[in-house]
Amino acid sequence: MNINAQQLADRYVAVWNETDLAARRDAIAQLWLPDGVHYVTTREARAYAALEERITGSHNKNVRDGGYMFRPVKNAQALRGVVTFNWEMIRPATAEVLAVGLEFLQVDADGRIISDYQFMVS
Repeated sequence: MNINAQQLADRYVAVWNETDLAARRDAIAQLWLPDGVHYVTTREARAYAALEERITGSHNKNVRDGGYMFRPVKNAQALRGVVTFNWEMIRPATAEVLAVGLEFLQVDADGRIISDYQFMVS
């Protein structure tokens, strides 16, 4: 297993900023396995349709309506099928950090996401 952890983190964060619906759908299919799952607090999104609904909902609330954007922190690490990294939600005009998250991704040998655990750090 030879995964470029930072490249995966960059692609992961980019999907949450993606404004084009078809491009977002394609990116989800490239990042996750067909039955991949995303967990955050009490929510679970399993498989492409649910993942797309979850990501689109976050995008609409935070990027489209809120005017914010997400950016990856350059601290991604891979170890034995797990990738971890932080991301930040920022105000683009000032780069003010409004939220920080931690991703814990279980990935397959090709680097596609099996399960995604999202934690809010601040």
